Amino acid sequence: MEDANVKPDSQSFSYLINNCKSEQDINKFFNEMKHAEVHVTKHVCMSLINAHAACGQFMKAKQVISDGRVPIKSLNEVKSVLVSALASHGQVSDALDIYEEIKKSKGNLAPKAVICLIEHMQCEGNLDRLLHLLGELEDKDYWVDAAFRIISYSIRHEHFGPIMHLLKKLKDIYCNDEVARHILFDEIFFLVVEKDPIDLELGWNMLQAIKHELGVIPSRKSLDVLLSACQSSKDISFCFKIWEEYQKAGLPYNILSYLRMYQVLLAFGLLEHATTLLSNIPHEDPHICYVINACQTAYTNSQDKMKGFAV
Repeated sequence: MEDANVKPDSQSFSYLINNCKSEQDINKFFNEMKHAEVHVTKHVCMSLINAHAACGQFMKAKQVISDGRVPIKSLNEVKSVLVSALASHGQVSDALDIYEEIKKSKGNLAPKAVICLIEHMQCEGNLDRLLHLLGELEDKDYWVDAAFRIISYSIRHEHFGPIMHLLKKLKDIYCNDEVARHILFDEIFFLVVEKDPIDLELGWNMLQAIKHELGVIPSRKSLDVLLSACQSSKDISFCFKIWEEYQKAGLPYNILSYLRMYQVLLAFGLLEHATTLLSNIPHEDPHICYVINACQTAYTNSQDKMKGFAV
């Protein structure tokens, strides 16, 4: 910029400061900005906060608020950035203190900062606080984002109380959008099977509650996810229960569902059931034959090998 004889403005310094990797660089650009008599804007203050927090200088990040640099009209917005920066770098307690200051001054935390707090408050014992933060959000898209994060938290920590309540609200939000509603409930079952260890009883109870309490018919993808998870479970009963749910939902078995069930049956050593199921799988497609033979290779002993399809 110097070579081009272009005078940097507050936006330029904001960008430079935000990308600093050390306190020395932060100070250098901020001093150059003062020397160039460039006005300190809210964006410069935000950049200072983010840069200091990224360098682990949390006290200096907070000093940006306390030393009078921030324009009064932008104070609430900049404080929200401070909350996000602190929370993102593990200083959740300090972030909550700033949040309480904002509330005492009758201000509102910016929605992005609320989401950031919820994202980084995922330790056990924070459910009440998370639900309180959710109540701060009025924008639908932010509320949906936050609600889904809290459902994920509740599944991981086995707090089932708020899950159905939040799912009912989400169902109402998407009452006129069937595609979005199916995607939402599919994602719930992905969360269930990602839990370590896999808790198929939770998945089954969630499935029944969604059907009977919310009146939502499970999609094929939801049942596929649960059926695939049966392979890692220790209870074959859930496998057959979920298999029956396809018919109850009016979803005809297709090649993929047959292959999933076949793999699960082999994994549990139920060779007779697997052989019976095999007769329902068409074998004209060589790719299907490869999958079947691969399943047999992986899950059966040499003396128990079933005759695979010729490729």
